Formats: sequence, structure tokens, C-alpha cells
Amino acid sequence: MALSTTNLADKLAETHGLAKADARKVIDAVFADITAAVAAGEEVSINNFGKFKLKETPERQGRNPSNGEAITIAAQRKLTFAPGKQTRDRMNGN
Repeated sequence: MALSTTNLADKLAETHGLAKADARKVIDAVFADITAAVAAGEEVSINNFGKFKLKETPERQGRNPSNGEAITIAAQRKLTFAPGKQTRDRMNGN
């Protein structure tokens, strides 16, 4: 089961005695701030969780899989996440 922002807001509200609407506003604001910072080229580091940052991928040559024709794949900005040590340890059962 995937954890949606609604489920996350429900858990936050229950754990901290908040109204669900207020918990949803907090979660939406946090993710909006992370997104804005990363889009501006900043690295976002959350202690004991991990880092979000942009990775620039240059334009490159590829092949159209249906006909084998050469194509140019445009440069892109991709969001990357690197888990922190505590997160990695928890994912690995440590």
C-alpha cells in the first residue's frame, strides 16, 4: 500500500492531536517549500532522513525503439533523493 498525503495527514493529525485539515495544510506547505527550493537549485537536507537535489542531465543521442531511428533526447533536470544514514539503516532492518 502506498502512503498518500491524505494518509500521512491522518497519521500526523492522530499522533499530534491536530485537525486533519490543519495537518494536511502543514504537509502541503512542507512539500511546496521543498519543491520550490529544489527547483531554485538548492539542496534540501532533512536531518535523519535524507537530501533532495536536482541532477542536470545533458542532451544526448538515443534510438527510437519502434524503428531504430536516431533521436536527440533533450537535456533534463531530475529530482534525486539520497537517504541519510538513519533512513538507510531503518530500510535495511538495522
